[in-house]
Amino acid sequence: MPRVTVEQARALYAGADSVHDFDHVLRVLAMAEHLAALEGADLQIVRQAALLHDIQRAEDDNIRQAFAMQVAAGADHALLAAEAARSILAGEDAAFIDAVAHAIEAHRFRNDIEPRTIEAQVLFDADKLDAIGAVGVARAFAYSGAHGLPLWGEVSPGYTPGVSADAHTPHHEFEIKLKHIRDRLYTAGGRRIAEERHRFMLAFFERLAAEVRGES
Repeated sequence: MPRVTVEQARALYAGADSVHDFDHVLRVLAMAEHLAALEGADLQIVRQAALLHDIQRAEDDNIRQAFAMQVAAGADHALLAAEAARSILAGEDAAFIDAVAHAIEAHRFRNDIEPRTIEAQVLFDADKLDAIGAVGVARAFAYSGAHGLPLWGEVSPGYTPGVSADAHTPHHEFEIKLKHIRDRLYTAGGRRIAEERHRFMLAFFERLAAEVRGES
């Protein structure tokens, strides 16, 4: 397949949840294009990586079945998406495919792959900016609602996601991940945008805590 268009990419996200649906992809794409212009990144690499970074299915049934088996075995979704992108972009220049795949595989917050290129750093920042601010708060609560989790919960000392007995509420997500995103970004443009989003998110969770405790 030649380079993926927005409409072609849209079809690849059919059935995705509201946290990682195509609206998320379009927001990441818009931010990635903005950051790419600021940072001098290759726009075509950034566009393809943004459109495919959270892909959840492949066009070929055999590929899709293989990915499903890997997911069941606990594989990293970013690595699976990078592999899918290689298949989808087959026929493109090898260096271009490698650049897109690297950006995708390095976009996850919780893996050990460092974004080595400016394009990968742009995608990482664009994706993480969508996890903070007003949209980030909305996504945290959308995830909790979809999984039947409480709106609020105190974070116990030593809490570890998937290990501790606590329900992983939006407050847990904020404490474990969201409040640290601002300091993990790579690009100057991304860090500037993150400042306001971080302040809003911090104020929101402080207000929420006060209301839950009957203090406000």
